[in-house]
Amino acid sequence: MRVGPPPKFEPIPGSEFTLDVDLVLLAMGFLGPVRSGMIEQMGLALDNRGNVATNADYMSSVDGILAAGDMRRGQSLVVWAISEGRKAAAAVDRYLATKAEPLAQRHHAHA
Repeated sequence: MRVGPPPKFEPIPGSEFTLDVDLVLLAMGFLGPVRSGMIEQMGLALDNRGNVATNADYMSSVDGILAAGDMRRGQSLVVWAISEGRKAAAAVDRYLATKAEPLAQRHHAHA
């Protein structure tokens, strides 16, 4: 049951800013993944419920693209989101460690 009108979001002039980042994590909210746009552009496979399909390590069908929470399991409880967020962070760490290892080996080879 909704009480009152839905919230009205409006930009606040002069509040814009830019951040330089190496990684962006998107929190998609309760509606589940929007298929048109980034999911289609990246060619991500979906499961039978229309969520981004992943393996046990949260990796999608595209190497280097991981998904968790609502994007992966659909609308759920916040405790599941917290749990999946932690597990996905560990999976990201493992994935990045495998990518950094060859660079470290190359660096030592030239030293």
